[in-house]
Amino acid sequence: MRGPALFDLTGRVAVVTGGNGGIGRGIALGLALAGAAVAVLGRNDEKNQRVLSELKAIGVPSMAVKLDVTNRAGLEPALNKIERELGSLDILVNNAGNVSLSGGVLNEKPEDWDGVIETQLNSVFLLSKLAAKSMLTRKSGKIINIASMYSYFGSALVPSYSAAKGAIVQLTKSMAIELAPHNIQVNAIAPGWIETDMTAPVKTMSLNDEILARTPAGRWGQAEEVAGTAVFLASHASDFVTGTTIRVDGGYAIR
Repeated sequence: MRGPALFDLTGRVAVVTGGNGGIGRGIALGLALAGAAVAVLGRNDEKNQRVLSELKAIGVPSMAVKLDVTNRAGLEPALNKIERELGSLDILVNNAGNVSLSGGVLNEKPEDWDGVIETQLNSVFLLSKLAAKSMLTRKSGKIINIASMYSYFGSALVPSYSAAKGAIVQLTKSMAIELAPHNIQVNAIAPGWIETDMTAPVKTMSLNDEILARTPAGRWGQAEEVAGTAVFLASHASDFVTGTTIRVDGGYAIR
């Protein structure tokens, strides 16, 4: 297998949680452009439909499912619906995220902590468990988790987010070890500072100057710039890559 065929996702079925905006939308469109059938899961149906229109314009089979990933009872029915309509699940991208900009553990409310952990970590465990069961029957699959720069660095502003993203790296490694004998690869992407609705408030803070000064590329990244790494990790090009976290950060982490 040579050239573009290595990255061809034609005939593969992908699910992207939080795929209706930001990094998730960028990944969903990137997977579709590589040929995958794509289902997006998201809470906001209006945003879901906008992305669905973009996916249909690319010309791949696609669907959008309104779902809050913290609704545990809704996870399995959502995946079952996708598999009935698009086919067996080959690729799961655990992207759905939120943040509590609390300013630290002294300020963060327990319910805010719980909400972030449920969205950013528990849903990844639960959805991966369901997806892996399906993938096991075919001895093939790709699970891609979205980590963060805060998987490596602490943050006094968002302790729950940092805790969840740190755990994502370890969960990725643990699942990779377990599932490797079944030809299922589990990896993570750690985006740097990417322009999204969730990170928009940071651009108005003094922290923005520090980010630009520390990032060798000298700018924020765009959501679409994460898609190439996702396509690689979803494709046959990464069949011997598992348990790793790839930084997409413009060099932020090397300083």
